[in-house]
This record gives sequence, C-alpha cells and structure tokens, in this order.
Amino acid sequence: MAAIWSLLEFFPDLSPITVLDVGAALLERPPYQPLMDAGVARLYAFEPDPAACARLREEYGEPHRFFQCFVGAGGPATFHATNWSPTGSLYAPNTALLDVFQNLAELMTPLATHPVTTVRIDDIAEIGDVDFIKIDVQGAELSVLENATRVLPGVLLIQVEVEFVEMYVGQPMFADVDRFLRSQGFQFHTFPGFGGRAFKPLVANGDVNEAFRQHLWSDAIYVRDWMHLDRLPEEKLRRYAILAHDILTSLDLVHRVLATLDAKTGGRLAQRYVERLKGFPISVSE
Repeated sequence: MAAIWSLLEFFPDLSPITVLDVGAALLERPPYQPLMDAGVARLYAFEPDPAACARLREEYGEPHRFFQCFVGAGGPATFHATNWSPTGSLYAPNTALLDVFQNLAELMTPLATHPVTTVRIDDIAEIGDVDFIKIDVQGAELSVLENATRVLPGVLLIQVEVEFVEMYVGQPMFADVDRFLRSQGFQFHTFPGFGGRAFKPLVANGDVNEAFRQHLWSDAIYVRDWMHLDRLPEEKLRRYAILAHDILTSLDLVHRVLATLDAKTGGRLAQRYVERLKGFPISVSE
C-alpha cells in the first residue's frame, strides 16, 4: 500500500487531539508521533523513570504535560526492578515461566524491590477529555484502565500492551483487559504485531529473540464501538476518523465514521474520502 496522506486536510480547523501515554519512555517512535509532528496533539505523558521522563520533556516540551510517577489504583505498591529497566513492573517477574524461553529471563532478572506510591488517572483534575490512550506498564495495564473510568467515556482509541501468558506473577491477562474494555463501550480492532520467543533449547533462524509459534505479548488496539457511532458528537467523529486514518490506516473504519458524520451534517466526506483513496487497492460494493 502506498504511503498514506493525512486526513487532517479534511479538517484544517480541528482543535488539539488529547493523547494520554502511560509508560511513555521513548524506546521507539510512539504511534501518535504523526499528530505531534503536525502540531495537533496535546500530550499527557506518565513515566516514573527520571531519565526517561527528562527525555520526554526535552523531546516535546510545552504545552505538553509530563508526570514522573507510577499510575495504578492509587496508594502504596511495590516496584520490582530488573536488570533491563524497561521490564521493571509492579508485578514480580515469573522467572519459572520465563526460563522456559530463549532470552526472556535474561532480560527480566529481578534486582530489587522498592516501595512506591501510585496515582489514579481519575484523580488528576487537569486531565479532562481524552481521545487516545496508550498504555505500556508491564502487566499493570488493567489497573490503569480500571482507575480511569472518569475519562474513558470520551476515549476513541486505546493501544494497550497485553500478555497471553503469565510473564509476571498474578498479572491480568489479555482476556481480563478485553473483558473490561468491552464493558466500557470499546470493540477490539487489531493486533499490530506479536512478541514471542522459542522454547529452549531450540533457536529460530539463529536469533534468540525470534519465535516459532508461541505468542507471548502484543499491543491490542481497541476503538469506540462502531455499532453506535451515531451516539458520538460531530467533533468526536472528526477525531475518530483522523485517529483511524492517520494512526491505524484502517480505511474501511474511517469511511464508516465519515458516513456517520455525513448523516449528522448533510456532508459528503465519505464520498470525498473514497475519491481521495484512488490508487489504493480498494473498491466500493453496491
């Protein structure tokens, strides 16, 4: 598929899209970077590691907001530090399971535990209407979501890391996260990819970081329920379409959202969208 263009050209006067990133260390290009580059995003970033939080401030600066804290259920918790800092968690690494696979226990070796205090998203008064949530907190994602129910009703897109096996002792699994998000009015949309490892002693393609078949983790993408788009106000439908196009490249979902917006406004954005997609391998059924 050819490089996608930005749907922002359809909505030149759009107000900022609010992004909430929990576990925001810049280990890779964040999915919302196109919105940051276009100057249409307002970021609330949570990252407990001081160096990583400082890097976020240096990278993005004002008017974005940065919180050097742990997010969860509020109150005391225990942080389990590991030999590779990105694998530290509020849950203890499940070493017995990790040892079964190539190069997992080696990256998640427990070093120490530290008492910490977590904050609830819902208790941060300055966070109001949110459009896109990204969460990567090594097994504690469900706690973040369960304590963000004040903001969830306005959210359109969620990208959340999930595990299919118990990589951390007692952690919630993908099924638990899925059940909760469906109860909050979201539909599962896609997995952008999977992480895994080979069972020892075999190695896949000479790479200890590759898997044969065993999926261990992924990012799960959830979107606001597309069966009830008519319940969303016009501004939220515009934002939904932009997120689905610029972040997900989910062209069929974008069209569905734009058609709903057209039904509210009497516009022809869905038709314009199909015309703008000429050259892509799509067609419209009768």
